[in-house]
Amino acid sequence: MAEYMHREFLKPLNNAEFDRLHHPGAATPLSGIYRCQVCGHEAVSTRGHPLPPQTHHMHPNKAAIQWRLIVASNNP
Repeated sequence: MAEYMHREFLKPLNNAEFDRLHHPGAATPLSGIYRCQVCGHEAVSTRGHPLPPQTHHMHPNKAAIQWRLIVASNNP
């Protein structure tokens, strides 16, 4: 789970992008922290770069990785 110390550096944002799931290797839509829907593993990815691949980490049940944006950067 993503953690923070100083609340003043984060603000809530109502954006549908936080509800979308992304496949491994897909282009990152927004820079930020992404969380695997299956196991909770987190990774940072930059807009336009590929999200971590399926081989980034393995699940014991071989379930496919699906990435969800949990913290977005305000930098373009």
